[in-house]
Amino acid sequence: MKIGANYRGNGTCEFVVWAPFKTKVELKIILPEEKIIPMQKDEWGYWKATIEGCSSDHLYFYRLDDEKDRPDPASHFQSQGVHGPSQIIDHAAFDWEDENWKGIDLAKMIMYELHVGTFTPEGTFEAIIPRLGALKEIGINAVELMPVAQFPGERNWGYDGVYPFAVQNSYGGPNGLKRLVNACHQNGIAVILDVVYNHLGPEGNYFWAFGPYFTDKYKTPWGKALNFDDVHSDAVRNFFIENALHWFENYHLDAIRLDAVHAIFDMSARPFLQKLAERVEEFSKNARRKFYLIAESNLNDTKIIRLRELGGFGMEAQWCDDFHHSLRTLVTGENRGYYVDFGRVEQFVKCWQEGFVYSGQYSPYRKRRHGNSSKDMPAQQFVVFSQNHDQVGNRMLGERLSTLVSFEALKLVAGAVILSPYIPMLFMGEEYGEAAPFIYFVSHSDANLIEAVRKGRKEEFKSFNWIGEPPDPQSVDTFLKSKLDWKKRAQGNHSLLLDFYKNLIKLRNEMPALANLDKDALEAVGFEENKIVLVRRWKGQSQVLLIFNFNNAEVAFTASLYKGIWEKILDSSDKIWSGPGMMLPERITPGKELTIKGHSFAVYKKQ
Repeated sequence: MKIGANYRGNGTCEFVVWAPFKTKVELKIILPEEKIIPMQKDEWGYWKATIEGCSSDHLYFYRLDDEKDRPDPASHFQSQGVHGPSQIIDHAAFDWEDENWKGIDLAKMIMYELHVGTFTPEGTFEAIIPRLGALKEIGINAVELMPVAQFPGERNWGYDGVYPFAVQNSYGGPNGLKRLVNACHQNGIAVILDVVYNHLGPEGNYFWAFGPYFTDKYKTPWGKALNFDDVHSDAVRNFFIENALHWFENYHLDAIRLDAVHAIFDMSARPFLQKLAERVEEFSKNARRKFYLIAESNLNDTKIIRLRELGGFGMEAQWCDDFHHSLRTLVTGENRGYYVDFGRVEQFVKCWQEGFVYSGQYSPYRKRRHGNSSKDMPAQQFVVFSQNHDQVGNRMLGERLSTLVSFEALKLVAGAVILSPYIPMLFMGEEYGEAAPFIYFVSHSDANLIEAVRKGRKEEFKSFNWIGEPPDPQSVDTFLKSKLDWKKRAQGNHSLLLDFYKNLIKLRNEMPALANLDKDALEAVGFEENKIVLVRRWKGQSQVLLIFNFNNAEVAFTASLYKGIWEKILDSSDKIWSGPGMMLPERITPGKELTIKGHSFAVYKKQ
C-alpha cells in the first residue's frame, strides 16, 4: 500500500493515510486558497483522496474528526519544521544523471560515516559535494549518512527524527539530498543512509493521533516501542517497508543501515526484518541492481544476516561492535562500562578469525551468556571500525581517539581496521586525526523535554564513572564544537595520517591477499604477555604477514610460525610516517628473534 502524498504528474496527487479508528478524516490542502476535501476510508483503515490542480509546492494537513490538523506521518517534506504542514514533492521532476550507475559490490566498499550538519561549516548536502573528491582520493567509495529524516529544530544527530519519509529541511530538503546522491554516483561513490525503525523522537511525533503505531508490550531506551507484532501491526510494517523502498526508489540510495535492530521487538512467525529483506530483494531484482540492508545489533546473533532459507532474516551485513571493543581496549586500556568484557589479545585474534568475540560465553557486563557463533558467516557480512558516531559521541566529552592515544596508536588502529578481512568504515575526520569532539546535540523547543535530555545523558554515563558535567546538548556551542576543521588535513601529522590511510587502502585494494575477504584464507595467533598479534592472509600466490604490537613499549619475539622469506612493504614506525624509527628488519626468516616498536605494526609479503 502506497502511503503519503503520491504526485502522479499533470497536477494530480493521491493522498493515502492510515487512521483506522477515526470516523472522519479530511484533507486540508493549501493551494492559493485553503480547501477542505473529504477522504474515503477502505476496509483496512486507509483514508484516500485524489485531487487535481496541485503542484509540488503545495502544503497540506490532515484534519482528524473535525478536531486537529496534523502533518502527514508519511510526509515527504516538512519545509516549515516538525509542527508545520506537509509538502507535496514531485520526485519525477529531478533530473538524475546516474543512469549508468550499477552500484558497488558490498565486499569492495570502503565506508565513511558522516554527519551532514557537522561535516562542513555550512552543514548542508550541497556543501558535501565539493568535498567528495577529497574522500575519493584516499579511497573512500561508500558514504554513510547519519539519519536525515526530519527532526525538530536545526541540529540533531538524527535519531530523534519524527518524519521517516521527509528529508531534513535545514540540510537542504529532498532536492539537496538528491543532488548529493547524484554527485556521489558521478564520482563512483555509493550512498548508505542510516534509518531508525525502532522508535520515533518525542517532539513533533503525531503518529499516536492517527493509529496504533506503538505498543505497550515492549519498551525501548528511547521511548515507546513501535508496533511490529501487536494488533493492527500490518499497517505499521507496511509503513516502514514502504519507507525503505522510498529511499531506494526516489533517492537512488544504494543501501540503508538499520539502527539498533535489537530494539525492533517482534515475536511473530514472519518477523518484520525478514519481510523487509524479502521486499528489498524483490525491489533489487526489478531494478536490476543490488540494494543492501546493513543492520546494527548488540545481540551478536547471526540470524540477522543468515540466509532466509537457513532460518535467518537475510540481511547482507551488520556492524561488528566486538571488533571495535577488543581493538579499543587493547590500545587504550579502558575497562569501564561495556569495555569490562574486553581487553585480551585472544579476543582480538578471535575477531579476525570469526567476527564475534562473544559467541555464547559469559559476559561480565551483561551478567549472562551472550551471542552465538559467527565462524561460518562470510567476512564481507561484517562492518568494522575503530570509531563511529556512537563510540565517540556517547562518551561524556565526545573525545575522539586522536585526543586519547598517541599518533603511533592512531596508525596502529588504522592498520587493524583497513587490513582486516572485513568491510572497513571510517568515522568522519578519523582519516586525518581530527581533534574536535563529536558531542551529542539537540535543538528541541520544549523546556521539559530539554531538561529530560540533559538528565538522560548524565544517567548514561554512570557506568563509566566519568567525572564532571557533560556538555549541554541544547547549546549551540556544543554543536559548533563538533564541526570538522578541514584545514587540519593539510597540517603536520594530520597530513601524514591522511597519506597513511590512503596508502593502507591502496594496499588493501591492490594486494590479492588483502582484497580477499575470506576468513578461511587467514591464520591469526596472539601472545597475551607481549600483546603481539601475527596474522597471515593469502590468495593464490599472494601472501602477507601482518605483525601488530599493542604494547606501548618495544617487544622482542620470534616469527617461527611462518616458513619462507618475507619482505617488508610497510612499517608504521618508519620515520617517513613520523614514527620513532624502525626496528624490524627489511626481511625476516623463520626462527629469527625480532624486535618491534611499541604501538606499531608492519606488513610483509612472502617472496
